[in-house]
Amino acid sequence: MNSIKSNALEPTRAEMRGLSKSQAAMRLLPVYGLPILTLLLILLFALLLPRTFPTLLNLRSIVSDKSIIALLALAAMIPMTAGKIDLTVGYGIVLWHILAISLQTAFGIPWPVAVLIVLALGAAVGLLNGLLVEVAQIDSFIATLGMGTVLYALALWYTGGRQVVAPLPEGFLALNGTMVFGLPIGGFYVLGLAVFLWLVLEYTPVGRYLYAIGANPKAAALNGIPVRHFTMATFVASGLLTALTGVLLASKLRIGQASVGLEYLLPALVGAFLGSTTIKPGRVNVWGTVVGVIVLAVGISGIQQFGGSFYVEPLFNGMTLLVAIGIAAYAQRRRGAK
Repeated sequence: MNSIKSNALEPTRAEMRGLSKSQAAMRLLPVYGLPILTLLLILLFALLLPRTFPTLLNLRSIVSDKSIIALLALAAMIPMTAGKIDLTVGYGIVLWHILAISLQTAFGIPWPVAVLIVLALGAAVGLLNGLLVEVAQIDSFIATLGMGTVLYALALWYTGGRQVVAPLPEGFLALNGTMVFGLPIGGFYVLGLAVFLWLVLEYTPVGRYLYAIGANPKAAALNGIPVRHFTMATFVASGLLTALTGVLLASKLRIGQASVGLEYLLPALVGAFLGSTTIKPGRVNVWGTVVGVIVLAVGISGIQQFGGSFYVEPLFNGMTLLVAIGIAAYAQRRRGAK
């Protein structure tokens, strides 16, 4: 039933004692290699594209475009801590951003109430995913793929393949259309959520329980951890965050369209998987996920400014996903051999 193993491979103090500087550097390379690569990519593109890459305009563009992906990556990361995967993060955002607009325009519901309805429905879908996985004992990949397909079909049925366009209240548009300190507010949403999840996962019993479940659910259950309840809670949290991201996407795009949103699934999963190869290699973690999304954003932005074609982004995402999974699997096998 485990889709993902959650075993941290970061070096302990006992391991680092007695190592030479070169040995210590090699041991720490898997931990900080991706952040270092990110800085090197930024420096490389800044030198090669001095007129376009190291500019405030480019930074705003990256933050605006990738904040949605970063939020979805964090949403996908939450069930991964418990060893599960949630594919509805990519399908759900399609329905939620359409519903956030339609509730206001077609049904005349005030935007704060419409947002609350979408959030409640997102949490309900997450609960249903948890029931399918933990009670019906369906593998999380299959269960969430099926649920996501249903949500996508509902979006197609409601829109009939057409756009949902109508004037929206200024308050709703300000949710993701405000600039803070010269940057899009979406970046601050990502930062605030990342700090919150980091505190929960690293400094509370809930985080320790989730990582224990992800590493070995049977051992966690034998130690008195309510595995079923915590696993279901991760799906509820993921569904709630996906719905929130759908609301922010609607505020940004100002239109609802079933063809928009599904393209976020792959980069969100890539960011979460790539995050498991850094900071705490072998374990999905908050800052690793954020760094993974930044690597994708920087790499794609630089390549596109060099004149890369329209297929560069999905190609880069797919190749990065394969590399990330390969590195994570190799690191776990190497640690297991030792």
